[in-house]
Amino acid sequence: MRFHPLIPTAEQPSGLEGEYKAAREIGKVRMGELHLFVKSGLKTFFIAYHDVYRLFRRVELVPAKMCCGQGNFEIENLVVCGEGDKELAQVQLPGKKAAQMLMKELEERVPEAKFGRPA
Repeated sequence: MRFHPLIPTAEQPSGLEGEYKAAREIGKVRMGELHLFVKSGLKTFFIAYHDVYRLFRRVELVPAKMCCGQGNFEIENLVVCGEGDKELAQVQLPGKKAAQMLMKELEERVPEAKFGRPA
């Protein structure tokens, strides 16, 4: 399997494949021992936890017309920001519960990162 860095200058460390296989998976995101993996199409991207500056959830409302009225679908996303609050990735998550679980686990794994959206 080939891995692509989210930060272009990052080198591919050895042992990524084993870490990826042992990682905890929530939707398209896998949390390894030292790296966060994001699956997008046929590519798998990675970023080291120490390179993550900020993590937050972005909820997008998609308007929908149904037979009995109108409503909104909530689409949950995880946003990963690098140095200088530059957005590196936005990953769609399966639902609200999965997003909450993911954020809770990431707070434990990446205590040095900021959580919550930028001002």
